[in-house]
Amino acid sequence: MTRAVVLARGLGTRMQARDGVASLTPEQQRAADAGLKAMMPINGHAFLAYVLSAIADAGYRDVALVVAPDHEMLARYFADNPPQRVRISFLVQPEPRGTADAVLAVEPWAGTDPFLVMNADNLYPVAALRDLASLDGPGFPAFDADDLVATSNIPAARIRAFAFVELDDEGYLRSIIEKPGDAVASAPVGVAIPRSPVASAFRRKNHAVSMNCWRFDARIFDACRDVPKSARGEYEIPEAVGLAAARGVKIKAVPARGPVLDLSRRADAADVSRRLEDVVPCP
Repeated sequence: MTRAVVLARGLGTRMQARDGVASLTPEQQRAADAGLKAMMPINGHAFLAYVLSAIADAGYRDVALVVAPDHEMLARYFADNPPQRVRISFLVQPEPRGTADAVLAVEPWAGTDPFLVMNADNLYPVAALRDLASLDGPGFPAFDADDLVATSNIPAARIRAFAFVELDDEGYLRSIIEKPGDAVASAPVGVAIPRSPVASAFRRKNHAVSMNCWRFDARIFDACRDVPKSARGEYEIPEAVGLAAARGVKIKAVPARGPVLDLSRRADAADVSRRLEDVVPCP
């Protein structure tokens, strides 16, 4: 398995939101104002360079960036800083219709080959990416909420906004709980949550956090075509994955540990820069 896809098409509305506390350099300020999370300068390198370096470390060699029609800044950056270990293709998603729609832009490029899909504003552990490559079918890294809070730059309140996954006894995906309710969202990590179907599911041993990193094969494309719009009015990967699982696609959960670095908001830049200050990306 050599193919990886990075979703770099998002509008970056959370990054564009003003933050009176965040400390940004002038270059970071310009990237934040434009919503260009992937191009946020981190210690002299675009954040996307660290993402691609981790992909290369995990053994992937062909990388597709799903981008907007206007992606000259990304193309220029990698023309000036050509990767040495990965080959980059740019795949255009004409309109920002959601992450499942973005995956459909991958179909001609991927063909029948399996491929990895990940966010452009998350830096995932190399071990988790490597574990996905070793599978013989679809899968995803299943993170523990407490570990993410302890090792990452992600506060507990933000973890509650991610998708939680329910697994069967063999470690395959049973269902996805998207943004699992106020009772879960307001409870600190490690504190008992009031009883309810969703709240009790949150703490059972066969539940974990999805960070929107997936190994797919060609069967995901039909699910992405057929999935209805989410409550946010977009076609989203978690719901497409749930549809694929309901149709019988076996999706394996691979236990994973952090850190996962999240660069979705302006306030994240300083901590991410600190954590990566001794890392030189080499994609």
